[in-house]
Amino acid sequence: MKQISSRFSMAVHTLTLIAVAPSECTGDFIAGSVNTNPVVVRRIMSMLKKAGLIDVRAGVGGASLLKEPSEITLLDVYKAVDVVEDGQLFNIHEKPNILCPVGRTIEDSLSAELKEAQAAMEKRLNETTIGMMIEKAHDN
Repeated sequence: MKQISSRFSMAVHTLTLIAVAPSECTGDFIAGSVNTNPVVVRRIMSMLKKAGLIDVRAGVGGASLLKEPSEITLLDVYKAVDVVEDGQLFNIHEKPNILCPVGRTIEDSLSAELKEAQAAMEKRLNETTIGMMIEKAHDN
């Protein structure tokens, strides 16, 4: 199984940083904090902008949140950076042997469980905001 793309954690890092230090948040500054290439950060920022979460100033650079940190959930971020297709966090192997008693039923048996697991994860992400991430950063 593939891991959730690191775009998600980088996007949360980016939004939290913009909330804490908006005047300093150029792509290069964020890339230094995330410890990645500025091109990667610019792609993520483009996704966040398209989702209506940030505004990016052309020319001089920099970014600002379009919503209060307490209004941006981790689920918003998760969806903004296209981590997975809707309802597709888990994949089930294709074409199991239908002559096998497990092979012919595994997809139906497992699908409901995996959908519930994804729903639980998304519910949890929806309960956590960028504002809460700022508080956690200040607690450490």
